[in-house]
Amino acid sequence: MKPYIEGIDKNFGFGCMRLPMKGSEVDYDEFNKMIDAYMDAGFNYFDTAHMYVDGKSETALRDCLVSRYPRESYVLTNKLSSSYFEKQEEVRPFFENQLKICGVDYFDFYLMHSQNADNFEKYKRCKAYETSLEFLREGKIKHFGISFHDKASVLEQILTEYPQIEIVQIQFNYIDYDDAAVQARECYEVCCKFNKPVIVMEPVKGGSLVNLPDEAKKVFDDLNGGSYASYAIRFAASFENVVLVLSGMSNMAQMEDNLSFMTDFKPINDEEMSAIIKVSGILKEQDIIPCTACRYCIEGCPAKILIPDLFACLNAKKQYKDWNSSFYYNEVHTVNNGKASACIKCGRCEKICPQQLKIRDLLEQVALEFEQN
Repeated sequence: MKPYIEGIDKNFGFGCMRLPMKGSEVDYDEFNKMIDAYMDAGFNYFDTAHMYVDGKSETALRDCLVSRYPRESYVLTNKLSSSYFEKQEEVRPFFENQLKICGVDYFDFYLMHSQNADNFEKYKRCKAYETSLEFLREGKIKHFGISFHDKASVLEQILTEYPQIEIVQIQFNYIDYDDAAVQARECYEVCCKFNKPVIVMEPVKGGSLVNLPDEAKKVFDDLNGGSYASYAIRFAASFENVVLVLSGMSNMAQMEDNLSFMTDFKPINDEEMSAIIKVSGILKEQDIIPCTACRYCIEGCPAKILIPDLFACLNAKKQYKDWNSSFYYNEVHTVNNGKASACIKCGRCEKICPQQLKIRDLLEQVALEFEQN
C-alpha cells in the first residue's frame, strides 16, 4: 500500500521548471489551458522554485493558477534555494517574498532545495532547516521536506540529523536506477528505511527518455501502445513508496499525453519492464552526456557559457551525426555567450550540478568537437 501524506491524493504532479514559452516570456494562454485540463482531470499538485524559468515560474503560477482557482483547490510546493541566502537573517525575508510573489498566505509543501553534501553544510550553518520549521509551526507551510541530489549516504545523514523531514523529492528514472553517480535506487531505499514518502523528479531525465535513438524507439514501438514518456513516468510511479511523480510540461500535447496514462494509472507490467531494461542497455551504450538541462549551472557562470545547450549540441552530433549541431553551436548558443573554450575552470557549475557531472572536462570535449577548426 502506498504511504499517505496529507495534501497528496493523486500520483501525478505538475512540475513548473519547464513551462510553455513565447520567446522569453511564459505563454499564459497555453499555461492556462494546461492548468485547466490538469485540474479538470482531478489533479492539483504544482511544484515551483524561485529560480525556475528565470524567476517567472512563481509569477506565472500566481497569474494563471492562484488568481483563477480557490486556494483550497490546489496544492502548491515551493523551495528554499541556496543561492538566495548567505545567513540565517536572510531566510525569512526570502520566504515571505516568495509568498508575496505567488499571491498566497501559505505553501502546502516547502522543500530545502537540491540538497547535497556541500550545500547541506551551508543550510546547517545558516540554520535554514530550523527557520523553515518555524514556518511550519506558524502555519505558513503545511509540510516540510527536501529535494535531493547526491549519494545515498548523504541522504541518510540528512534524514538522521533532521527527522522532522516529512517527504523527500529525488531524481528517479529507469536510466538512473542503478547509475553510480545518481544512485536513484539506493536513495529510494534510504527513504524507505526512514519511512519517508517519495516524490519523483526528472522521471524522463530532462527529455532524454523521450528523445530516444531509433533502436530504443523500436523496442517500445513493438509493444504497440504508449508514448516513450509513458513508460518512463509509469516506471517511476509503479514503486510502492512513490506517492507522486512530477512532470515538467511545456505544451498542451505533453499534458494530454501524460493525462492519458496517469488518469487511469496502471503499473508497469513484466513485458514493459523487459522493454525498459533493453532500452536502458541501448542508452548506456550511447556515450552521451547525461545532462537534464535543469540550467542551475548557468547562473553565476563568469564566462556566460550556456552549458546545457552546448552539451545538447555534442549529444546531438553523437546521436544523429548531423550538421545542425555545429550550426546551433556556432550560430545560436555562442553568439552572445561564451564558447566551451572560454571556461576558466572555476568549478562553480560542478558544485551545483545535480547530476554530479565533471563539467569542466566535458566542456573540453565540446571545444574539441566544435572549435578545433
